[in-house]
Amino acid sequence: MKKSMITSLFLGILMIFSAALTLALTPTEKIADLQEKINLDAMIPPQFADWKIDQSIVPLQVDADTQAKLDKLYNQILARTYINSQGNRIMLSIAYGGDRGDNLSLHKPEVCYYVQGFEISNNSSKQLNTDFGLLPAKRLLAVKGNRNEPITYWVTVGDKAVLPGLEQKMQQLKYGLTGKIPDGMLVRISSIDQDTDSAYKAQDFFIRDLLRAVQNKDRLRLIGVFKTA
Repeated sequence: MKKSMITSLFLGILMIFSAALTLALTPTEKIADLQEKINLDAMIPPQFADWKIDQSIVPLQVDADTQAKLDKLYNQILARTYINSQGNRIMLSIAYGGDRGDNLSLHKPEVCYYVQGFEISNNSSKQLNTDFGLLPAKRLLAVKGNRNEPITYWVTVGDKAVLPGLEQKMQQLKYGLTGKIPDGMLVRISSIDQDTDSAYKAQDFFIRDLLRAVQNKDRLRLIGVFKTA
C-alpha cells in the first residue's frame, strides 16, 4: 500500500512538472505583432522589369469549401498573373499567416493541387541562385488533362526561407523555444507550359526580377535571410 502511494505521488508530481514545463515552453509572443503589418497587395508591384499584371488568366481557383478553410487559416492571400513582352505568363500566389506558420503545409501545391484533381510529379528540391543568395525551393509538375503546370515555391518561417517539411518544423521549434510564434509565408510561382524546362527558366527570371523590384524590407519578408551564393 505504501509503495502504491509513493508511486501515485511520484506520478502526480511528474504530471504537474510536465504541465508546468509545457506551459513554460508554449510560445506566446507573436513575431507579427513586433513588425510592421504586411500588405501583400502593396508589397508586390503591379509592374516591374518586363512584367505587368495580365487579367486574362488567373492562378488556380479552389472550390468554395477549400477557400473558406484558407480564409480561416491565413491573414492574407495574393493571387496575380503577370505577362512579359515575349508573351510569357507567370502566375504568382502568396499565402501569409501572421501566427499560423505551421498551417502553411495545408497550402502546399502538393496538397492544394492534388485535391483539385491534378496529378503531381517531378517533386524535387532546388537552390535558386538569386542576387541576394541561394533560395531553397521546391519544384514539381501538376498535370490535369491538357493543363501542364510546372511549379516553383518556397516557404519562409520568421526570418528564414526553408524547405517545407523537417526544415520548416525545426525553424518553428527554434522560435517556440524562445517563446515566440513566427509568422509564415508560402510563395508559389507557376506557368502553363508544355515545355517544362522552358517554364522553369522563365520562372527563374521572374523570381530574380521580383526580388530586385521589391523594397529591401519587403524582400526580407519574402525570402528571409540566408547564405550568400
